[in-house]
Amino acid sequence: MTKKKATEEMFNELHNLVTTEFLQRIKSGEASTQDLKAACDWLAKNDISGVAYDGNPLDKLAAVMPKVDPEMVQRRLYGAKHI
Repeated sequence: MTKKKATEEMFNELHNLVTTEFLQRIKSGEASTQDLKAACDWLAKNDISGVAYDGNPLDKLAAVMPKVDPEMVQRRLYGAKHI
């Protein structure tokens, strides 16, 4: 007996179910760190990206993220001679 391949409709249904589950967990506040990481991976794998514009949630997140100086990171990792 040969296995029947999944149809596009089946993939779309699965995509919708996974997305809906992530949304429910996040909106309810019950999402674990692993859930949030999985949701971010899900977005990336589906080529979904966001644009931070004045006052939107992504802009607010970017505002609280610490600024990283790449040269300072290089110095701390490898010493001044590797810059």
